Amino acid sequence: MILGSEKKEAVLQELARLIDAHRAEIIAANKKDMDEAKDLDPTLIDRLLVNDKKVDGMIAAVKEVIAIEDPQGKVLDSYQHPNGMTVENRVVPFGKILIIYESRPDVTIEAAISAFKAGNKILLKGGKEARNSNLYLTKLWHQALKSQGIPEDFVTYLNIDRTETQKLLQENTLDVDLIIPRGGEGLINYIRSNTSVPLIVSGRGNNFIYVHQNADLEMALNLILNGKSRLSVCNAIDKVLFNENIDGLKDWLPHLMHACRNMDLHVLTDSKMFDGIEEANPIEDKEIYYEEFLSPKILFSTVQSLDEAIQTINKYSGGHSGVIVSSDSDSAEQFLNEVDCAAVYHNASSRFTDGGQFGFGAEIAISTQKLHFRGPVGLSQLVTNKWFVHGQGQVR
Repeated sequence: MILGSEKKEAVLQELARLIDAHRAEIIAANKKDMDEAKDLDPTLIDRLLVNDKKVDGMIAAVKEVIAIEDPQGKVLDSYQHPNGMTVENRVVPFGKILIIYESRPDVTIEAAISAFKAGNKILLKGGKEARNSNLYLTKLWHQALKSQGIPEDFVTYLNIDRTETQKLLQENTLDVDLIIPRGGEGLINYIRSNTSVPLIVSGRGNNFIYVHQNADLEMALNLILNGKSRLSVCNAIDKVLFNENIDGLKDWLPHLMHACRNMDLHVLTDSKMFDGIEEANPIEDKEIYYEEFLSPKILFSTVQSLDEAIQTINKYSGGHSGVIVSSDSDSAEQFLNEVDCAAVYHNASSRFTDGGQFGFGAEIAISTQKLHFRGPVGLSQLVTNKWFVHGQGQVR
């Protein structure tokens, strides 16, 4: 079933209205999940919680996606063949997308709106910890679809157990065209090893800031602290590399440590520059450089050069976001070009790696792979292409 842009946008308008009208019921359903999730890690609790602010965020995401141009059917290229045929390359939906995610009920709205407007059907497999929230939000989806006479199977919530999920992954019993795993490395590796269906991997963050020798240190401090302003998100900062040739760095470090103490951050380091600073805890193993913290931990270290910083980031980071703080464009340009991350920043926070912040509404994932897309994935990336050829009986 091919849906026109007006139909799709009418569904989304109704969805936004229903979310607002039923916010009390959404929050009540989430309270059931929260009451049953007291033993979860605090960062997962943060992701699981739905309050008025998060409901407002869902509504805003729907409205942003409504305002974005529908990519379905867009002509990418057109060629008039010498034999009279018309050859067009058009944007088409993937087909059926399965997203598997943990904790965050807002994904039930934000993932599905992008997939739906791009013309796809979406299968949602949320974590059991968010079951009540997800089922209620799916109910609102079905009401919005029904209002336009569109089959409910455009948005399907899979209320299935681990055994059924494993069978789905291994045998592709629902004819899925694409899987998007959204969660920790354990989830991603499990799915990758149990399916032959193509994936868009929303991988780990483990993001780095490099502070160059000519950096404004107060700007660097603001970017570091903003990078830890939410601990449970993949665009948070985990590691900071200071160029050891920064003038006055040693004298400035107590100021940095005071700010970290005020944010209750646990500071780790392997640099002699931090010797004698009580709050700085030596790392036990270099393997920690590979770790995504998702917690109030931060690692500070020093490097001798820009080249060393780039090499360190490319070795250890998750390929998500990288930041340079520098007062000159040459060092920044080298960093931006050579750091192998989906998003790279000069004098700006990694917390902007987000579909809404990049101006295309809700995101379904932040891809850390290079095919078929990299970075925040929204409705304009949840498509593929197809060749349409019209002739009058031509043969070759």
